[in-house]
Amino acid sequence: MPPRLDELTMARRAASELQPGQVVALGSGLPARVAEIVPSGAPVQLLSDGGALGYKLPDNGEGASGPSLCGPNGVSVALGKDGSVVGTADWAAMLRGGHVDIAIVQPARVSAAGDLLGWTTAATPGLFAPGRTVDLAAGGRKLIAMLPHTSSDNSPNIVTESFPVADGRGCVDIIITDIAVMRVEDGALVLAEVAPGWSYDDVVSLTGAPLAPPGDLKEIAPSLESLNIERPGKVFPDGPSAITDLHDGATVMIDGFGGPGGMAHHLLVSLRDRGTRGLTIISNTIGIARIVNFGTPAGKLAIDHSILVENGQVAKAIATYPVSPSASRPSTFELAYRRGEVELELVPQGTLAERLRAGGAGIYAFYTPTGAGTLIGEGKESRVIDGKDYILEQALTADFCLIRGHKADTLGNIVYKGTSRNFNAVMAPSARVTIVEVDEVVGAGELDPELIVTPGMYVDRLVVRPEGFSPYE
Repeated sequence: MPPRLDELTMARRAASELQPGQVVALGSGLPARVAEIVPSGAPVQLLSDGGALGYKLPDNGEGASGPSLCGPNGVSVALGKDGSVVGTADWAAMLRGGHVDIAIVQPARVSAAGDLLGWTTAATPGLFAPGRTVDLAAGGRKLIAMLPHTSSDNSPNIVTESFPVADGRGCVDIIITDIAVMRVEDGALVLAEVAPGWSYDDVVSLTGAPLAPPGDLKEIAPSLESLNIERPGKVFPDGPSAITDLHDGATVMIDGFGGPGGMAHHLLVSLRDRGTRGLTIISNTIGIARIVNFGTPAGKLAIDHSILVENGQVAKAIATYPVSPSASRPSTFELAYRRGEVELELVPQGTLAERLRAGGAGIYAFYTPTGAGTLIGEGKESRVIDGKDYILEQALTADFCLIRGHKADTLGNIVYKGTSRNFNAVMAPSARVTIVEVDEVVGAGELDPELIVTPGMYVDRLVVRPEGFSPYE
């Protein structure tokens, strides 16, 4: 038989699947070698369960943040200009929430249906140790499996049957081995590429599952040309240009707390001027900053959700504080509700925060004791857990998110100021399009990675608040 591909060539072939702007989660073993292939400064972010987002291999053997920052193989890594430090819970939420474009794993075997069996599962029958493999298999929008085509006894690692205990079912999209590239299409394997000198028949002879040949069988010749392209820009010239696709009937998350400090006022005004109708607003408050007047100069009114309600743009609010703290000074939303012009879904503040977090983390429902036995719990599924009543709450997601940060870099990494991060940070991962209004945008790498609260992977668009803009009118 002709020679097989070495590990770095396999890693290069996997890297050729990457596109600018993607987040790529690497597992241990062969996938970790992809970091050796991706050029420094490439327009992709590598993610490790060791706590590094946007990492690279260090030039001098030491990670930029010291040896405590590690890659999937436990070796020290450095952060790139777009890097930030994350926790294991963040890593898992990024995967479950659908924020990782590509996950790359090294299983022991893969079936024709795209099922995979992890190394620990295969090596220790009856003792299941899923580790990161199950998370990666379930989380990436696209899953690449890298593995030797045959095991040490020359038995095939690509097999027909599924496994009684599998680490992932029907999850593999592309299989890269040391002799071939195969794609899983409609529960069957299609041979797409072969190593130099190998033929279709050669590969079939070492494969334990049927292989359909493509119309044009290619030789593996990986190219990284796509990684020479700049990633799409995120900085928009102003608020109106950033919300041109915010459509009628959209669900929009907008921060709101006791005062006006954490709201994206310029974006709110832009949305009002756009006149988009039938909006569902998710916020802690709905027009309360204008009533409580925390820090508002005399003779001024805070810009908040009220400007959208007054303009007839809001159809429904999902909120915690929809009413004024003063019975004699009702909010604009209260008055509209009394007139039957808007709907309301009332949510306790802690539950709201968790429903938002769950939405961004791919947890579609959870049980909580908050509200059990009260009006909040009426009509909701309930159960007794450890002798205590719980109710089931659904996660929250949105079409758009308009939030307020303090400083950003050009790649979308966000630093907040003081308590203005309250609902802004938890909303950012939970929307299809997240738009952030900041005071300043700096170059990539100019933010302290330890201070980044919202990584740029969650941010789609940035707008700098215009100089001299006032959050009051």
